[in-house]
Amino acid sequence: MDSEHPNSRTRRFRKWFTWKLKRSDQFRDGEISDGDEEDKGEDMDDIVRSLEKDRCILTNELRVFVGTWNVAGRSPIGSLAVDLDEWLNLKDAADIYVLGFQEIVPLNTMNVIGAQDPTEATNWNLLIGKTINEKYGCPWLTPMLNPITSDNYHYVGGPESERRVSVSSLPSTPIRGQASIQQKEPNRGSRYKLMASKKMVGVFISVWMKRALLKQYHISGVKVCSVACGILGYLGNKGSVSVTMSIEGTSFCFIAAHLASGEKKGDERRRNHQKGDEGRRNHQVSEIFRRTLFPRRPQDGDNYYPLTILGHDRIFWFGDLNYRLYLEDILARQLIKQKDWRALQEVDQLQRELADGGVFQGWKEGNIEFAPTYKYSSSNCNRYSGGLPNRVGEKQRTPAWCDRILWYGKGVKQISYFRSESKFSDHRPVSALFTTKIEVTKSANPRVVVPLPIVPTKTISHQTEQHKAHKEATSTLLSLIVKDKVASPTYKHTNRTKR
Repeated sequence: MDSEHPNSRTRRFRKWFTWKLKRSDQFRDGEISDGDEEDKGEDMDDIVRSLEKDRCILTNELRVFVGTWNVAGRSPIGSLAVDLDEWLNLKDAADIYVLGFQEIVPLNTMNVIGAQDPTEATNWNLLIGKTINEKYGCPWLTPMLNPITSDNYHYVGGPESERRVSVSSLPSTPIRGQASIQQKEPNRGSRYKLMASKKMVGVFISVWMKRALLKQYHISGVKVCSVACGILGYLGNKGSVSVTMSIEGTSFCFIAAHLASGEKKGDERRRNHQKGDEGRRNHQVSEIFRRTLFPRRPQDGDNYYPLTILGHDRIFWFGDLNYRLYLEDILARQLIKQKDWRALQEVDQLQRELADGGVFQGWKEGNIEFAPTYKYSSSNCNRYSGGLPNRVGEKQRTPAWCDRILWYGKGVKQISYFRSESKFSDHRPVSALFTTKIEVTKSANPRVVVPLPIVPTKTISHQTEQHKAHKEATSTLLSLIVKDKVASPTYKHTNRTKR
């Protein structure tokens, strides 16, 4: 087959496709084909199988850094770059940086119900870009020549070799008549490119990727979504912002969340009941799963992109999830002094959810081998808030691992899971480094060309068969193979159970 001319292969495929349409008409009209026709069909099916062999799936690996940080309403300042460098662990560079923030603005009434101000999101993006690019000798211009001022924008890959950043609005539900504003991107010499960013009140996500990957892989389907589930169930003081994208044949979803805060007296004895603040957090997780949608767009064409969170191949959920401990304050502090992280994990609410198959059924989290990240007394302080003796005006909070990183799906391996020691806020930033597999389709025979669309010469009377034949006739060989595979019961069953 390797020596066969591509045009010959195309003619043979056309012949096979015409035979398939003819054969389907014979069965509808009650005709029975003879043995020769059957043999002919088998020969033609061999052609398709041989063409499939010319395609191979390569498995490559990427390094993905995921970080979360509740910054307690504080604005990024120049001296924070040192803390950011430690948090991002730039000595061990990743291919993709996915950063989630909570409370990048104070959660007061004006910020929650007022108009969205993109200033803080822009400032954080400036600092992140400057930090990760200066590390490799490609400093950004400060200030940027053309700073992106929207708090909701995403990367758009076009046919041209140079990519652009598209500023658009993609909320959790489709809005008619949305417009996209193209804008020049500053300093194309930087090593990392901002792929997507979204802010909802204080929740913020920022996704960066090595520019080399944009040349090496096909990146598509980049979309953003926000879900507000705070006050009254629909205000943005709590909720999530999400990014979806596909790298070659593998889809990714990143969810940065800020869930209901608070701990009530008696929580330490409520392990087996869905009540109180833990119940509110679980409800918000369910709402985020239900209401996070990535609607199809005209530019998606025939490409399939997941519509919901769980439709993706690789999923990362991170943020200030606010799950606490089923333990009295004094006992929790004793275990922290002893650095008995295993004992603390046994009474951790989120660990219990994972073990019991609750709202995070099937999700994974790495082993926690660091101290609880919340709540510290104040900025520039290494002492947990509360305890005995109590200080005037200080909140009594049992220390807990509020800041977490989870993942879902096959092909993901966690390399590290740690916290940083920045005293910028009353939370400590947390990060995890992963390796993740992606599927890359390559042609084993570069001389093989994809056949041109085939127009059927016969009108099919039955409406369902007519629609099916039209779709097949206007598709390339590759899409035909993919659609047949997706339509098969075996494929559907595998996809339902693969995770």
